[in-house]
Amino acid sequence: MSQPIAVIAGGSGFIGGAVSAALVADGYAVRNVGRRSDVRWSDAAALRRAVDGAALVVNLAGKSVNCRYTDRGRREILDSRVQTTRALREAIASVERPPRLWLNASTATIYRHSTDRPNTEDAGEIGTGFSVDVATSWERELFTGALPGTRRVALRMAIVIGDGPATRTLFTLARVGLGGTQFDGWCPPHHRYRGIGEHPTGDDRAPWHRTGGRQKFSWVHIDDVVAAVRFIRDDEQVTGPVNIASPNPTDNRTLMRTLRRVVGARVGLPARRWMLELGMWALRTEPELVVKSRWVLPAVLSARGFAFAHPDLEEALRDVRSRAA
Repeated sequence: MSQPIAVIAGGSGFIGGAVSAALVADGYAVRNVGRRSDVRWSDAAALRRAVDGAALVVNLAGKSVNCRYTDRGRREILDSRVQTTRALREAIASVERPPRLWLNASTATIYRHSTDRPNTEDAGEIGTGFSVDVATSWERELFTGALPGTRRVALRMAIVIGDGPATRTLFTLARVGLGGTQFDGWCPPHHRYRGIGEHPTGDDRAPWHRTGGRQKFSWVHIDDVVAAVRFIRDDEQVTGPVNIASPNPTDNRTLMRTLRRVVGARVGLPARRWMLELGMWALRTEPELVVKSRWVLPAVLSARGFAFAHPDLEEALRDVRSRAA
C-alpha cells in the first residue's frame, strides 16, 4: 500500500508544527503549502498537484491575531485566511482525485460575548464585530460550493494552551506582576474592532461589558488539538463546524489565579479595561484576548466519545510550563 499523503498549509506555525509532526508519526508523507514551502500560494498548478490524490488537507494558514489591529493588520488577518481557503477550495474542486477530508482552521471567537450560557455547535449564537466577521468569512469560503468527494470540517478552536503566542502572553502578564483579575469596562473609544469583509457587523466603537472579572475563558491544550484532528480524521460521521475546546471552561478570575500559582507569582495586580488598553499596546497585542467572554463547549466531540487528555486548566498550564523549562 502506498504511503498516504497529507497536505498541510501553515505547518510552520505553533499548531501546524504539532499537527504535522503527529501526521508524520502516523505514517503520512507531508506536502507543505506556504510562502516558504515548495508549494506556494501563488502557484495554482502546484497547489492542484499537491491536493490531487492526497488523503487529507489541513489548512492552518493565517496571520497571527497576536498583533495590533491596525488597518493593515486587520486586512492581513482577514485576507490570509479567506484567500488561502479559497485557493484550496478551488484546487480541490478541479482535481480528479480530491482528498476525502479537508480540515480547515476556524475559531471559537465566532460566538458572541456570552456570560449567560455556553455556546455549542448547534445552539451557539454567532457574534458581531471584527473577529467574528473574520471567522464567518473564513468558514463561508470553506463551505461554499459542492465538493461531493470531500468531507469538510471547520475546527473552531478555543485559545490553545501550549508554547504559542496566547499562552506566552498570559505567562508574561503573570510573571511581571500583572496577573490579577482583568476587568472589562469603559475604555477609550477606538475603532479597531469594527466589522470587516463583505458583510461587516457590529458597532464602529469597541464594545465593553461590566463582567466583574467573570468573563468566561474557553481553552484547549495543544495535545488535545492534535488528538481531535486524529479523532475527526478517523470518524467519518463528523462534518461541519466542530468546537475544539476543553469541556471545563473557566473564568478570568480563576484563570489569573491559576497562572499566578503556576509561575509562582505572589502578587497579581488587577487591571481595568483602560489599563489593559495601555498594557496591551506595549505588548503589541489586543485586550480582546482576555476581556471577551468566550464560553464554548465541545458538544460534537463529546457526543462522539472523544476523551480529553488535559481537561483541567491547572494541570494543562503546568504541563506546558514544564515542557518549556
